[in-house]
Amino acid sequence: MASWQRSEDYGIPLDAVEPVFTGTEDLGSLFFQCGNEVLTDLHRTLADEPVSLMLTDADGVVLSRLSGDRGLLRALDDVHLAPGFAYSERMVGTNGLGLALADRVPTLVRADQHYAQSLCSFTCAAVPILEPESGRLEGSVNLTTWSRTSSELLLALARSAASNTTALMMARSHGRHPRRTPRGQIFRVEVPRLEPGSGTMHDLSPEWNGAVRTAQTAMSSARVVAAIGEPGSGRATALAQAARHAFPRDRILSAAAPAPTDVSTWLGLWTPEVGKDHTAVIVRDVDMLPGWVAERLRDLVARDPHPDAFPFAVTAERFADIPPALAELVDTVVSVPTLRDRPDDITALARHIARRVRGRDVEFTPAARRALRGFDWPGNVDQLTRVVGDCAGRADVIDIGALPPEILAGSTRHLSRIEAFERGEIVRVLSDGTPTMAQAARELGMSRATLYRKVSQYDIDLARGR
Repeated sequence: MASWQRSEDYGIPLDAVEPVFTGTEDLGSLFFQCGNEVLTDLHRTLADEPVSLMLTDADGVVLSRLSGDRGLLRALDDVHLAPGFAYSERMVGTNGLGLALADRVPTLVRADQHYAQSLCSFTCAAVPILEPESGRLEGSVNLTTWSRTSSELLLALARSAASNTTALMMARSHGRHPRRTPRGQIFRVEVPRLEPGSGTMHDLSPEWNGAVRTAQTAMSSARVVAAIGEPGSGRATALAQAARHAFPRDRILSAAAPAPTDVSTWLGLWTPEVGKDHTAVIVRDVDMLPGWVAERLRDLVARDPHPDAFPFAVTAERFADIPPALAELVDTVVSVPTLRDRPDDITALARHIARRVRGRDVEFTPAARRALRGFDWPGNVDQLTRVVGDCAGRADVIDIGALPPEILAGSTRHLSRIEAFERGEIVRVLSDGTPTMAQAARELGMSRATLYRKVSQYDIDLARGR
């Protein structure tokens, strides 16, 4: 019923679907390769069954479609449920894959449960697929059959295909495990600090301070703020700093998107705090929230008789990914720059992180500072925190030899473990007192010509020793 209400709000016609053709651009991703492989294997066992197997991206665009039933394929073509067409809830109203993407839960939509009448001859089962490490929504597996066909096993098959796709993605992404949310990060309350200015990071770049000031100005004017940027870039930190500057006596409540099984508990724990005096609310990663949760939050904020009584802010990777129920509340959008776009912050942040871990100042050698500054940090501040925190826990002085191979190996291409070690050793030697190429070659046990070839092969910047 909630999906039907959203469909009506979107202005979706009841008599026909009007999906938009966008084309299939992301066919080289790990998600597509793994998902298509799983569906191809499943199709071999269902070749004679009246069922269509589809893979969609996070926007509901159909990436691939497999079926051995020509009549079903013709019927799907008639309603444009075909590769390249966007079938999100916003585009065509309530349907299996659109609702699974909106609510991020396995979904079965039968016959006249579809919003558009032209879809009522189908039954659709869809399961969202999340990237194993980051939890980012990648897309969905969708199985569609005739409404007159028994659908008891349809959702079970879709669940199995989605689970196998996730497992295959994890196995092929270098054996990484799904991200576990650290304790204390789903929901926390930060009370005002006694000493003025404590807990803030000084001497950061104009890019960072500009984002904080923009958020602070908006919060001071009772505007809802959305901080957008790459994961790990410090979106919630920027909002927390802005709230602390704008309302120094208030406490800050910060809540992150929970696992699907924890949603009800999550809502019950912290939403009673919304609207309380002297409480600023930051909801992190709202682009990972199911649609019904976003609607619940919107209603909680909107029902407050004094909307300017408390600051409310959200974070997301892109504004377009914020659920519509929350996007309509946003007055000000703040773009938080990535760490690679503000390299002047790296040393200051590294020292701050090391001091927090060690309990005292930690020194960084010039070679280590050059290596940290020269790395692209695809994981942003979160990755820097992990790397520096591990080093600071083992030494009072961090030299280039203490840094992990991922930092020394650079980010120009994927290197094998042997290549990463070799590149790291070359960088270490070249950064150690700036030796001549001949001296470096002797220490590394190779000719000078080989060293020059390796420098070119590994894209090492001789001017910066990385």
